[in-house]
Amino acid sequence: MTDSTENQDLKSHIRTIPDFPVPGIRFRDITPLLASPRAYGEVIRRLADVAVSSGPIDVVASVEARGFLFGAPLALALDARFVPVRKPGKLPHETRSHSYQLEYGEDTLEVHTDAVGPGDRVLVVDDLLATGGTVAACNRLLVEAGAEVVGCAVVIELEGLGGREALAGCEVTTLMTYSEDE
Repeated sequence: MTDSTENQDLKSHIRTIPDFPVPGIRFRDITPLLASPRAYGEVIRRLADVAVSSGPIDVVASVEARGFLFGAPLALALDARFVPVRKPGKLPHETRSHSYQLEYGEDTLEVHTDAVGPGDRVLVVDDLLATGGTVAACNRLLVEAGAEVVGCAVVIELEGLGGREALAGCEVTTLMTYSEDE
């Protein structure tokens, strides 16, 4: 491949699947990105650059499952702890939970009680930002545990769905954006 990873077009590694999982939705499939070591590595490098500009990061936290694909390698690159934020019943130790409203009901996220604490500077990482409800709930859960969320970094943002507004007060960085008609 002749392109340097510096100039690699990451969008060329995102596959759009129309009408998945339901009619009218354009699903942004990251599996081609994951299948390219150069593109995947470039995403982690760019996320690390974002994190460094936020100051020291103690913890990278991600919500299951696709967020883990970016958060865990980023934590290694930053020499930071990785904290998985999961759905109820998935973590084996004592947990703290936060429930939040969705447009179709309620959901809950959990984190181990000893995962973060006062003074921890946390970067929240996810694959996709749409309405922002899950990332906002993750932020609230971490703040309730005493941590400081210093930023949110996402690989893909779907513009026009209110995600940034739901994360008001949090510095949000995205690597790629898609409009509704794209």
